[in-house]
Amino acid sequence: MKTRMAIQKKPELLAPAGDFEKLKYALAYGADAVYVGGSSYGLRAYAGNFGPEELESAIKYTHQAERKIYVAVNIFAHEEDFEGMTEYLQQLESWGADAAIVSDPGIIALAQEVAPKLPLHLSTQANNTNSQSMRFWLKQGIERIVLARELTGEEIEKVRKNVSGELEMFVHGAMCMSYSGRCLLSNYLTGRDANHGECTQPCRWSYGMVEEKRPGQVFPIEEDGRGTYIFNSHDLCLLPHLPILEPLEVDSYKIEGRMKSVHYVSCNVKAYRDAIDTLWEQGEEAFQAKLPAWLAEMDKVSHRDYSAGFLFGKPGAEAHNLETSNYIREYDFVGVGVSTEDLQQANPDLETLNTDNGYWVEQRNYFRQGDTIEVLTTEGEPWSFEVKQMWDIDGELVDVANHAKQILRLELPQPLPEFSILRKAKVRKENRLL
Repeated sequence: MKTRMAIQKKPELLAPAGDFEKLKYALAYGADAVYVGGSSYGLRAYAGNFGPEELESAIKYTHQAERKIYVAVNIFAHEEDFEGMTEYLQQLESWGADAAIVSDPGIIALAQEVAPKLPLHLSTQANNTNSQSMRFWLKQGIERIVLARELTGEEIEKVRKNVSGELEMFVHGAMCMSYSGRCLLSNYLTGRDANHGECTQPCRWSYGMVEEKRPGQVFPIEEDGRGTYIFNSHDLCLLPHLPILEPLEVDSYKIEGRMKSVHYVSCNVKAYRDAIDTLWEQGEEAFQAKLPAWLAEMDKVSHRDYSAGFLFGKPGAEAHNLETSNYIREYDFVGVGVSTEDLQQANPDLETLNTDNGYWVEQRNYFRQGDTIEVLTTEGEPWSFEVKQMWDIDGELVDVANHAKQILRLELPQPLPEFSILRKAKVRKENRLL
């Protein structure tokens, strides 16, 4: 087991990959590792997830990029969940998955029996809040502990001094109103079990009060009559606080969001990649100089108001939005760049493909001629262009991109690199012409 003396290095940047496309973008934008889920046994049933063949391909793709891939097997298992699990764990081992993320002691015991070479990381679902518990799990053969989101910076510092194994912590993404994700609201209200990956997020709903003898009469908790979003927490964002985290020597910084968009993954991974590299290589002065630009960039993805979570202590009402559960959306994600090679591979029946002028884009949201589009790329600063002429895949001129995943060729002032993200600033209602 490595000692703490050997760990004075950058933390791993661990990114979510809900499907193969998001995995590719996460790696392209600088993630050191990704975490994914198979079609079973994970806690994100509504993410794209990976079937067996696709998961094997994802592991090969990640290793070819010289990065790591961890597979979530972190459900709270019932008896029937063990059907097929032996074979699944053995497949992960044979494919070379860098770890399985687990929480159930039964799954841990089974994995160690049938797939002994498969490293195990203990999920945040296991509520890892103290060094005594963590040392217990390390003695059981766990290689990495994912810290509970409820730990303060002071507690993490104490844990690090007492625990020699690897530690991983969430630095960005959605927060749960329940203790490290152990929630029964979804199960109780909708019949969908959050602890089996089917959470409907009822903590984001608007609630009022009903008196027992007056059914149907809803009394709002807020005086303005809109009800209240009493469980609706802000999103976690610890990027501004990386200088505080650096001396804690946590091994891996984790971004939440396997169900989020390619834009969310790319934008946040790039910001954290740049921030980590700047702080560890150039120091805090350079970090603080670049911080406003990173924060402005992360405001361009769909998110709730940001907070520091539990880093400075138990959060109060200021870490919850009691008025709405709507996301902040300043930009629309409208497309991705597509290489000619990928386009021809995906459309082998095309007899001809005009590649003389322009660059290919796959539409993800509505845009039209005259719109100003901003381009996020894996290197450098974003740049913008005005949509002038564009053609569909058959070479016909079009003025509106309004078909899902429509392939278009656009005139651009400069090349469109692979893995480019296209986005458009939303028009504020008060600025629209009536």
